[in-house]
Amino acid sequence: MSDVNKILVCGGGGFIGSHLIRRLKTEGFWVRGVDLKLPEHETTCADDFVIGDLRDQKFCEQVFDTKYYQVYQLAADMGGAGYIFTGENDADVMYNSALINLNILNLCRETKVERIFYSSSACIYPAHNQEDPSNPLCSEESAYPANPDSEYGWEKLFSERLYLSFMRNYGLQVRIARFHNVFGTESTWLGGKEKAPSALCRKVAEAKDGGEIEIWGDGKQTRSFLFIDECLEGVRRLMENNWEGPVNIGSEEMISINDLAKMIIEISGKKISIKNILGPTGVRGRNSDNKLISEKLGWKPNYPLRKGIEKTYDWVLEQVRQNSTSAFI
Repeated sequence: MSDVNKILVCGGGGFIGSHLIRRLKTEGFWVRGVDLKLPEHETTCADDFVIGDLRDQKFCEQVFDTKYYQVYQLAADMGGAGYIFTGENDADVMYNSALINLNILNLCRETKVERIFYSSSACIYPAHNQEDPSNPLCSEESAYPANPDSEYGWEKLFSERLYLSFMRNYGLQVRIARFHNVFGTESTWLGGKEKAPSALCRKVAEAKDGGEIEIWGDGKQTRSFLFIDECLEGVRRLMENNWEGPVNIGSEEMISINDLAKMIIEISGKKISIKNILGPTGVRGRNSDNKLISEKLGWKPNYPLRKGIEKTYDWVLEQVRQNSTSAFI
């Protein structure tokens, strides 16, 4: 098989990675996925899937036993606010993700991979630019002077510079995107690492009509949320473009967490009240600035948040029902 048909997806067992493998297969590529685990919710459609630890250099060398046309590096130690913002996982988050990136980048250089994609995060943006929930500043050039709100953000920013230095010094073609809160079906919805959309969908699905759900903070903190299909479209467009980034891939449809919960409650058809409690929240406001992606790629995300939430809620509701049923078997 020609090298131009072979693609490696690191983190292929995760939410975005498993969706990406499916997308690449529809485009006709031979795809190998690699992760600590297989996808949780669907059987992988990868041509080959290797289970192992990308922190292990020897294992990574085994994964690179063939020449790849493109590599997508999505593997990272990550999670939602309850995992990232407590401070209890900082050392693991930084150490694990840095090791993975160092291993993968070096092997891409040694094997002369034509192009590598790195998934960065909106968490790299300075906390002081995101204190106003109605007017956050998240344009790409605002990343410096650096002041991320978490060690996760600092590691992502370091890794961006790592990838760009490999491009400058070794000629490796890199593409970098800063994801803004990607959500959708087959995402993590239980266990402590779930993101806000799936977590709120689960809470509403589990709540009884007339009941109550809890939300960390005052609920006035704002975010934008990107449906998975548009994330993949942005990634593929960037990888086929001659511009390296970094670029935001996110929605500009900003919403408060309380209003997101109200949207999900309305979709559910239930009458549920919201109780705001103390808990980790991250910055007060964050929203994707899409001027640069529009300029460089001639495209930007525009899928309505509600449509994506409707699909996600229906899927999470089915998971909750199945989980409740299995508990009694």
